[in-house]
Amino acid sequence: MSEDFYLGHIVDPSTGEKTGEKLHYDPGDLTTHAVIVGMTGSGKTGLCLDLMEEAALNKVPALMLDLKGDITNAVLHFPDLAPADFEPWVNADEAQRSGKSVAEVAADTANLWKNGLAGSDIGPDRLQKLKDTTQFAVYTPGSDAGLPISILSSLAAPAIPWAGNEENLRERISSTVTAILGLIGMTNIDPVRSREHILLSNIFESAWSQAQDLDLGELIMQVQNPPFEKLGVFDVKQFFPDKDRFDLAISLNNILASPAFQSWIKGEPLDIQAMMYMPDGKPRHTIFYLAHLSEDERMFFVTLLYGAVETWMRSQAGTSSLRAIVYFDEIFGYLPPIGNPPSKEPMLRMLKQARAFGVAQVLATQNPVDVDYKALSNAGTWFIGKLGTEQDKARLLDGLETAMADSGALDKREYDKLISGLGKRVFLLRNVHEKKPVTFGTRWAMNYLAGPMTRTQIPALNKLAGATANMSAERSSARTETSSVAAPPAASLAAAQPAGLELPGSGTRAAVPGRVQEFFLPVKYDLDEAADVSGRRIPAGAESIGLVYRPVLLARADVRYNQRKYGVNMEKAISVVVEEPDRRGFVDWEDYINPDAAPINEDDMDRRPDPDANFGELEAPLSDSKIFGSMKKDFTDWVYRGSELMVRANEQLKVFGGPDISEEEFEEMCGEAAKEKAKAEYEKVSKTYDKKMASLEKKLAKEKRELEEDEADLAGRRREEGLKHIETVVGMVFGRRRSVSSSMTKRRMTSRAKADVEESKDEIAAMQKELEALEDEKDALVDELEEKWMDIAEDVTEIPIQPYKKDILVDMFGVGWMPYHVIDDDGRPVEIAAYQ
Repeated sequence: MSEDFYLGHIVDPSTGEKTGEKLHYDPGDLTTHAVIVGMTGSGKTGLCLDLMEEAALNKVPALMLDLKGDITNAVLHFPDLAPADFEPWVNADEAQRSGKSVAEVAADTANLWKNGLAGSDIGPDRLQKLKDTTQFAVYTPGSDAGLPISILSSLAAPAIPWAGNEENLRERISSTVTAILGLIGMTNIDPVRSREHILLSNIFESAWSQAQDLDLGELIMQVQNPPFEKLGVFDVKQFFPDKDRFDLAISLNNILASPAFQSWIKGEPLDIQAMMYMPDGKPRHTIFYLAHLSEDERMFFVTLLYGAVETWMRSQAGTSSLRAIVYFDEIFGYLPPIGNPPSKEPMLRMLKQARAFGVAQVLATQNPVDVDYKALSNAGTWFIGKLGTEQDKARLLDGLETAMADSGALDKREYDKLISGLGKRVFLLRNVHEKKPVTFGTRWAMNYLAGPMTRTQIPALNKLAGATANMSAERSSARTETSSVAAPPAASLAAAQPAGLELPGSGTRAAVPGRVQEFFLPVKYDLDEAADVSGRRIPAGAESIGLVYRPVLLARADVRYNQRKYGVNMEKAISVVVEEPDRRGFVDWEDYINPDAAPINEDDMDRRPDPDANFGELEAPLSDSKIFGSMKKDFTDWVYRGSELMVRANEQLKVFGGPDISEEEFEEMCGEAAKEKAKAEYEKVSKTYDKKMASLEKKLAKEKRELEEDEADLAGRRREEGLKHIETVVGMVFGRRRSVSSSMTKRRMTSRAKADVEESKDEIAAMQKELEALEDEKDALVDELEEKWMDIAEDVTEIPIQPYKKDILVDMFGVGWMPYHVIDDDGRPVEIAAYQ
C-alpha cells in the first residue's frame, strides 16, 4: 500500500510562518491530475522533484519531459552526502566567481544539503531507499548524448487490435501525421482540409488496420504509390496529383537523408512498458531530455510520446489507484487556449481519460497566461506558487474559476489574497478531494538542485544512475527495425591514438557563408593562465602541441535608450558567445549571457588568426547562411524583448534616473529638487507673512510714537495741574480769589491724557502679542513644509521603459573563431580555452 507523499510543512497564511505540521498528500488524488504554476525562482522545480521523489519511494514509475534540462537533477541523489559526490556537478565558473575552489563549494553544498534534509526530517536511509527503489535514466531523442531512442517504433502498428479501438487509433494517427508534417514545416494544418494530412492518415490506417508496421522509408514509398486507388470518391491521382505527391515525398526524404536525423532512428524503441519498468519489475523514472531540440522537433517527439502512452494505457486494466505518472515540465505552447498544435489533442484525451487507468498527468508551467484552462478543468490538484505579474495572477484566477466551475464557486478574493502572500518555496494547494485550500512550504529536495544540465553532462548522469543503452532490451518490441551500436570503451579509444599526437583540425580555415561576418577572438591567456582561469589542472608531463580555433556563434547588439520624458539617453551593449550551437539554429540566448563579463568589442578582435594554428570543422548552423539570417532575427527579437530598463522616478518632483545613476545619487537628486521646491514655497510663505508682520510693525511704531506724545502730554498736563493748584492755594492764603473750577478742569484734562497713555500701552501690548503669534505661525508652517518635501523626496517608484526597435543595432553577428590551447596528456588531446 502506498504511503502519503510528504511534500513539506503547513504555513499559516496570516503570518507566513510554518506551523510545524507536515503536509501529506494522498497519491490516489494524483489520478485526477495535477497542475503546478509558479514563476522562475518560486521553487516550482523543487516542488516537482519532491513530488517525483515521493513517487519513486512509492515505486510509482514516471515519464518526465524535460524541455529546459533541470529535471535531470532527479538523478542527483547522494545517500552519503559526501562532498566528492557533489563536486562533479558544481559549476566551476560560479565557484571561481565566489572566490572558492570547486572542492570548497562542493563541501559547502554537501553541508547545506545535509542541514536542509535534517531540517525536513529526512535521513540517509530515505536517500538510500530512493536510490535503491527506482532505476533512473536520461534519454535524448535526436542525440546520442544520452540513451538514444528510435522513433521508428512509433510508426509501427500498435500492440492493441484495430477492431474495437478504431476511434482511439485514428486519433493517434491524426496526431502522429500532424507531428510528421510539422517536421517539414507544415504547421497549423487542418486535418480535414489538408491533402497531405488526409493522404498520410489513410496510409497509416491502411497499414495499422492490417497490423503492418511502417517506417519512414516505407511511408515515403507509399506516398508515391499509395496502397489504395481512391480517397473518398476521387481517384488518388485526381485528389492528389503525382507531381504534388512527389514533392511531398521529397520533403519527407529530406528528413530521412539528413545526417542530423540519423540519431532519431537509432536506439531503443519507444516502448512505454519498457520505459516504466525494468525486466525484473523494478520501476523506472525515465527522463526525456529535449533541451537540445528545435521547437518543431520537440513538438514532434512530445506528440509521438503521448500517442505511445495513450496506446499503452489502453492495453492496461482499469484501476482507481496511482499506476504511473507522466510529468511535463513547461507545457507553454503545447496546450494553448487558442490554436491546435499536434500535442494538444493527445494531451486533452489523456486529461479526460487517463484517470480510469490510474495514469496521472503532472503539468507544470511558469506562464499561466497562455494555457487552456478549459482543458485543465480535468485537473483535481493545483499547486500555485509565487507569480511574476498581476496579469499572471488575474489570468490564473479567471482560469481557476473556469477550471473549478464543477467543484463549487471560487472565492476569487480569498484566492487573490492567498496567492499575493506567497513567498519563495511556498505554495497554495487546491485539492478537490479536500474541503479547503492549504498553504505550505516545500520540504528540502533529496536530489541536488544543480540547475539545468547541458547535453555534454548527460553521459555522466546516466553513468551515475547506472543506466546503459538497451538495458530494457528484454522488453523491447520484437518488431523494431534498428538497433543501437554500443560505443567502444573510452580506454580502447585512448589506446588507439598514435603515440605522437598531431594538432587537431585542419591548417585550412573553412569559408564562412556569404555575407556572414567573421571574427578572430584574441589569445587572451597563455597556457598556464588559461588553466587557472578555467579552473583546469595541467597534468604533470603534459605538453602543449599548439593552438586550434573552434567556430562559435558571436553576437553583439548596441541598444540605445532615448526617452526625453524620463531624461534617459544612454546606450547598452549585449554580447553572447555560443559554443556548439544547435544544428537547427535554436539558441536560448539568455543561457549565454555572462553578467560579470564586459561586452565583446570589435576593436578587441584580432585582425588575423595565429599563423601556426589549426581550425576546427565549420558545421551547421554556422555553415548555413539561411539559418544565420533566422538566428540574427531571433537574436534581435530576443534583445528587444529582454531590453526593458527600469527608471527610478519621482513623479511629483519630475526627477528621473536611469541605471547609470546609483540609488544614492538619485536620492541626492531628489533631495536637491525637493530643496529647491521647498525654498520656492518657503519664499512665498515668507513673503506673505513678512508683509503681514511689516504692516503690523508699522502700526506698532506709530502707536509707540503716539504713546510718547501721550506721555509727554500727560507730563505737561500734570505740571499745569500742579502749578494751577499752587496758584489756587496761594490765592486763598493771600486773599486772592482764584477759580476752583479752573483747577478742576486742569485735573480732568490730566486724567484724559493719562487714559490716552494707558490705551496706547494696551494697544502696543496687543500688537506685540499678535506679532509673536504671526512669527510662531510662520515657524510652524515652515516646519510643515520641510516635512512635506522630505516625504515627497522619498516617494520613489520604478518605471519600465523599452527601446524602440530602430534603436537596436546588431553590429556583430557571425562566426567567431575561438582559440584553444591543445595539450598532449599521455596520448589524449585536451583543449583549454585561451579566451574567456
